[in-house]
Amino acid sequence: MYKIPGHHHISMITKNASENNHFYRKILGLRRAKVTVNQDDPSMYHLFFGDRTGSPGTELSFFEIPMVGRTHRGTNAITRIGLLVPTVDSLLYWQQRLEDFGVQTSHFTKFANHTSILFEDPEGLRLALIVSNGAKVEHWETWEKSEVPEEHQIQGMGAVEITVRRLDKLANTLTEIFGYVEVSRTEEEAIFQSVEGELFGEIVVKYLDGESERPGRGSIHHLAIRVKNDEELEYWDQQVRARGFHSSGIVDRFYFKSLYFRESNGILFEIATDGPGFTADGDNIETLGEKLVLPPFLENRRAEIEAILKPIEEY
Repeated sequence: MYKIPGHHHISMITKNASENNHFYRKILGLRRAKVTVNQDDPSMYHLFFGDRTGSPGTELSFFEIPMVGRTHRGTNAITRIGLLVPTVDSLLYWQQRLEDFGVQTSHFTKFANHTSILFEDPEGLRLALIVSNGAKVEHWETWEKSEVPEEHQIQGMGAVEITVRRLDKLANTLTEIFGYVEVSRTEEEAIFQSVEGELFGEIVVKYLDGESERPGRGSIHHLAIRVKNDEELEYWDQQVRARGFHSSGIVDRFYFKSLYFRESNGILFEIATDGPGFTADGDNIETLGEKLVLPPFLENRRAEIEAILKPIEEY
């Protein structure tokens, strides 16, 4: 049986691409690895931030929807993203850095049993910085032009928190279909790892009754988990269908192939291949993310698309 090696990317909604770009590039020091569009609706930007190459496991992606309203928080939603930093000294660095930029942070706390600080981006997206103790994504690469020193750079995604009414339903999906290992459990929370002992595939499932979240700016649209290649993706498509879930079928996103399904609480998961990656369109490693790039099937609509999109301001 195939194993899920960890997270691939996670996708959110932003109201303003310029402000979003400033926070994740300038404040968090991530590389903007790709500026493209939502392939299902090319009137909106799709931005990817991550390490030097935007490699799987490091990618935070955002769809810009200028007319979107605020998020009404609730249950049955992905509710916090953990980001890995190397050491406790890194947390101290980040507390000061975020404070210097006017971002409030918590004191040192525990998130998913890891030493962390909690904070939100300008649109209310809930984030955590987690001490990794060396548990970075194996192919993470330093971004040498980051405004954050190498020894404190964010090294990919760690624990992702999902809040649901039916904890056991999601637990069964993770363990019985995908082979996640349950590493801790209380009445209110369970922690799962795709690779036991590793933070970069960790999912924290919290129980919460009440109304479902109504998504808006700063909400999380879906979590994508990694598979190595097309063969593995086809295998997981069969497994999802055999379990009775509706699969989107395999979709070619050009930079990777993927499928989508909703588990029993309505949480949207994507399963995505590692490759071919963000250089598949001929974009050079040195200039990744510097201009709008379209997949080949949208290139003939470039003039139309560029006329709709508002230029991203750098500040």
